[in-house]
Amino acid sequence: MIMKPHSSSVRPVRGYLIITALVFGSIFVTVLGALASSVLIENRAQSQASSGTRGLAIAEAGLEYYRWFLAHYPTDVQNGTGAAGPYVMPYNDPEGGQTGTISLSIVGNSSCGQLTSIDITSTGTPIESPSAARTLKARYARPTVALFSYVLNSSVWAGPDRIINGPYHSNGGIRMDGTANAPVTSSLATWLCTSSFGCATNQTKDGVWGAGPNSDLWTYPVPQVDFSGIAADFTTLRTTAIASGKYLPRYSSSSSDANASRGYRLIFNGDGTVTIRRVNTTTAFNATIVSTSLGGIDRSMITAGGDSFFETYIIPASCGLIFVEDNVWIEGVVDRKVTVVAANVTTTGIAPNAVLNNNITYGATDGSDGLTLMAENNIVIPPNSPYDMNVSGVFIAQNGYFGRNLFPCSGGYEPRGTLTILGTTVSNLRTGTRWPTACSGTGGGYQTRIDAYDRKLSTDPPPFTPQTSTDYYFVDWREQ
Repeated sequence: MIMKPHSSSVRPVRGYLIITALVFGSIFVTVLGALASSVLIENRAQSQASSGTRGLAIAEAGLEYYRWFLAHYPTDVQNGTGAAGPYVMPYNDPEGGQTGTISLSIVGNSSCGQLTSIDITSTGTPIESPSAARTLKARYARPTVALFSYVLNSSVWAGPDRIINGPYHSNGGIRMDGTANAPVTSSLATWLCTSSFGCATNQTKDGVWGAGPNSDLWTYPVPQVDFSGIAADFTTLRTTAIASGKYLPRYSSSSSDANASRGYRLIFNGDGTVTIRRVNTTTAFNATIVSTSLGGIDRSMITAGGDSFFETYIIPASCGLIFVEDNVWIEGVVDRKVTVVAANVTTTGIAPNAVLNNNITYGATDGSDGLTLMAENNIVIPPNSPYDMNVSGVFIAQNGYFGRNLFPCSGGYEPRGTLTILGTTVSNLRTGTRWPTACSGTGGGYQTRIDAYDRKLSTDPPPFTPQTSTDYYFVDWREQ
C-alpha cells in the first residue's frame, strides 16, 4: 500500500510566509508613507519659507519706494494722494508680471509745527501665498547727535575709571584708558600728546591710543563731525519758542559784574509742568577751570535764598521748547520731550551757560520722555552737586565745554563719587569731570564715570536736537 504524504506539514510554512510578507509589507508602507509625508512637509515648509522671503523682499521694496518718494517730496506723507492711507500698490517682476502687493502706512511725527521724522510701515504679500505676508517698520529721519555717547571737537583723555557704552567720537585725538564697549573714532591719523593728556614729554600718537581694552573697536582717521553744521539756529529757535513754546528774556543786568551770572532755575516736576525760579545771586569760586573761558571764576552755585519763584509752566505736548536768553540751572524729572536752549541772540558778546544743578531723570524709560539741553557757551556741574549724580539727556556745549571744575579741596566739595550720564555729551572744547591728582593726590571731581547713549532717544530725540547730516536715512528698521 502506497502512503500519501501528509499535506499538513506544508501549510504552516505557507501561512508563515504570508504573515511575514504582510508584516514587512505593512512596515514598508508605513515607512514609505512617513517618508512621503516628511518630504511633503519639508516641501511645504520650503515653499512657505520661500514665500516668506519673497514677502520680506516685497516689504523692503515698499520702504525703498517711499524713501525715493520722500527724496522728491520731502514733506508728503500721503503718497501724493492727499488722502490718508494705507496705500496699496502692485509689485511687479520685470520679467514675470505682478508677483505681489505692497501696502504702505505713513505717519509723520512733528513738534512745534515742524516735521521731525516719518514712520513707514510696509507689508509685502506674495501673490501666490497671501499667508506669507511680512511687515517691516522703519523710521526715516536725519541722523542727530543722539546716536552718539560723546561728540567732541577737541582732543580728550578718557581715564581708566571711565565706562563708555555707545559710539564715542572726537575730531581731535583720543587717549582711551577707559573701557569703551562701542566704536571709538577719531578724525586724526596722529596727534601730539602733551602733559595735559598724561604724556611726560610731547609725543606723536595714533588718532586713538591708550591702555583701555577693546582696541579692535578703535578707528582712525574718519571724517569729521561738522560742528558748524550741527550749530543750532538760535534765532529761529527763539522765534519758535515765542510763538509756540516758552520764552524767558534776559534777567542778568550786565556783562561785567555778579549780576551777569543771574538767570533762571528750571525744576521739572514729573507731571508735565516745570517750576521756574529766578536766580538772583550766585556764589563765586576760585576754581581750576576745565577750559579757561571763565577766567578762573566759577559762578555755578546758587546760594541759600538766592532764587525766587517766577511761575509754574505747563509744557505743551505739541511743542516742548523752552528758550532762555540767559543762564539756566536745570534739575528734576522730565516727563515730556523737551528742548531747553540757553542762548542770547539780542546782546552782542553775551553767551549764557547751563548748569546741571541736581539729578535729571525721566518719568518713563520707554523713550517717550527726553531732554535736549543746548548752551551757547558751557554746560557745567556745580560744586554742590550730589555725591553720586545721575543725569539723562542730550547735553550740547556749542561753543564751550562740558565739565565740572575743580573747587577748593577744603570746602567739602571734593571729591565726588559716581557720575552716570544716560544720553549724549557734545562739547566744542575739551571735557573734564575728574581731577585725578588734585587735593594732595586724593583726587577731585567724580572718581567713577559711567556713560551710555540712550538707544531709545537715538532714533526719536527731543525737537531740534542738532543733526549730523542733511540727508535722510532709515534711523530705525525692524520687522513686526
